Amino acid sequence: MKIALITDTHFGARNDNAAFLDYFEKFYEEIFFPHLDAEGINTIIHLGDIVDRRKYISYVTLRRMKDMFIDQCEKRNIDLHVIIGNHDVPYKNTNEINSMKELFGGSHVKYYWKPETVFFDDFRILLMPWINAQNFDEAMDAINNTIASHCFGHLDITGAMMDRGNKNEHGMSHKYFDKFELVCSGHFHHKNKYSNIQYLGCPYEMTWIDYQDPKGFHVFDTATRELEFVRNPYSMFHKVFYNDDGKDFEEIRNFDASMYENTFVKVIKMNCDNPYWFDVFMDKIVKANPINIQVVDDNLNLNLESAEDLVDEAEDTITIMSNYIQQMPDNVPKTKLDSLMRSLYNEAMSLGL
Repeated sequence: MKIALITDTHFGARNDNAAFLDYFEKFYEEIFFPHLDAEGINTIIHLGDIVDRRKYISYVTLRRMKDMFIDQCEKRNIDLHVIIGNHDVPYKNTNEINSMKELFGGSHVKYYWKPETVFFDDFRILLMPWINAQNFDEAMDAINNTIASHCFGHLDITGAMMDRGNKNEHGMSHKYFDKFELVCSGHFHHKNKYSNIQYLGCPYEMTWIDYQDPKGFHVFDTATRELEFVRNPYSMFHKVFYNDDGKDFEEIRNFDASMYENTFVKVIKMNCDNPYWFDVFMDKIVKANPINIQVVDDNLNLNLESAEDLVDEAEDTITIMSNYIQQMPDNVPKTKLDSLMRSLYNEAMSLGL
């Protein structure tokens, strides 16, 4: 039996931005459901944070979520299981009030706000929702008493990577889950593995932190116990490096900017000897109709040798902030401060600030 695993869909992200909803829909229409159709997969486990806001959802976002995801599952008679994540609950100390119960409590959608061992054919999986003060003991009992070899949940594990270069410094020890052959989890948007815990990552880009970070979904095979990653090829964030050194005007004039339609674009000016050429280049990008364009004068890369070095040096807000923290005095708790600032930055991005 093959099961599609998806997590952290965050319907309503970026303050219900319609462009992001369109971007999400493109993934479901062209990548996610076509893959399930082709493989004959009729079971989905969503590992938490199906919605973005903890306390409310807009009618437009709810309608779009139903159209592109919930209704598509029902149309295909897909067995949909949703684990409750921290963005699905308004209170930090209980999962009892949650998005799925309030929105889809009487529907065909199965949701889990308490830990439960579930059979998928004859394969047992412990489904573990967000662990809080109220359900901690219940979660520990479920872990200790289950005979399931696998656990899928929405977990906050210390030591795992929240995003590239940012290790989580709080949460639960991975040792609570040592008994399992494999633990798959939502929560952190960066796909990474720590001990036996595989963070699946979110299916699409939502902030600049996601730039060039592989996104997509997974397929778990209960027979072989293999986990397959299916990558989402569509990007929301792009960096374009402008350098007219050694080029002729035809190369500039024939630049294809069509891929930047309805995306965020950051243009890095590495070398600009001819201002008119740069104006022509920018006109091509503007006519592609991106959502947002930023132009960065980059004067730091003259001695770098490779394109990879240039990408690394083209710093965005979070990178500049992180580098500044690392240069602070040794008595400053840099790791904790960096983690806090990244969390605040992500929260601001989710609010569209």
